[in-house]
Amino acid sequence: MRGATSVARLLPTPHAQALFLGAAAHSVLPLDRKGTAGFGLGLLGLAHTHGWPFPRGGSQAIADALAARLRELGGRIETGHAVASLRDLPRSRTVMCDVTPRQLLALAGDLLPPRYRRRLERWRYGPGVFKVDYALDGPIPWRAAEVAHAATVHLGGSPAEIADSERAPWEGRNAERPVVQLAQQSLFDDTRAPPGRHTAWAYCHVPHGSTIDVRGSVEDQIERFAPGFREGVLACQTHDTAAMEKGNANLVGGDISAGATALARLLRPLPYRTPLPWLYVCSAATAPGPGVHGMCGHLAARAALRRADPSFEG
Repeated sequence: MRGATSVARLLPTPHAQALFLGAAAHSVLPLDRKGTAGFGLGLLGLAHTHGWPFPRGGSQAIADALAARLRELGGRIETGHAVASLRDLPRSRTVMCDVTPRQLLALAGDLLPPRYRRRLERWRYGPGVFKVDYALDGPIPWRAAEVAHAATVHLGGSPAEIADSERAPWEGRNAERPVVQLAQQSLFDDTRAPPGRHTAWAYCHVPHGSTIDVRGSVEDQIERFAPGFREGVLACQTHDTAAMEKGNANLVGGDISAGATALARLLRPLPYRTPLPWLYVCSAATAPGPGVHGMCGHLAARAALRRADPSFEG
């Protein structure tokens, strides 16, 4: 339950402290908040035991594999239909909603009892992200050659700079030197770019709903550790919080975590079951929370199967 900054002080060098705080920054919280140390410990533990894998061909490959499996089992997928209300859906025994509380309120409306609606209305969202996608004429020219061996890179500088960067969005400001989360997956996956070229993407945390263009700050931070980076940029596309939410309505105000990951939310996540016996929530607002793990949907499906068949033990 400790804050990341208090745990970092136990580490012997500033480099070790910065490594730990960079991982803890995935909490999207001020790093002195209780519980933030768990993010750093969890992510670095996984890095040691399993690495931080990514799918060949991009994240669409995961969706394609899941869709193919569903069709093998006789399922049908329909897209291109905007759903403004649960009443727009055909009658069914179970509805699984991969949405955050704001969208659930909009979809279900007065179908939900007042007490449950009030809980959804109180749901707090956190800072957003500003993201940049890059087409590059070659690998990023890192000053430290070892960085070219990592698909995921945290750029943060000193422990004090990292702590300030993650405090800034909660104070309504953009950090001068933000923590930048960068992925350079084309170094390890030749399907990501044409021969001889590369791609990368990077993002930093910004105040909720901010539409300020902070590409300059992101690139200053990359250039700080990879002099000459800008010279290799062939093209780029930026996404502020409004663009992030337009692309995915779940990213309210650019929040990629389905809500602020404060300790109270982690201890009391949104339940899979709702007061409506046929309606379930399976988004990152439920346990175990945000992350590339699919467990929210898995556990929500198990809850639905148990309600339909109390003898289910899967």
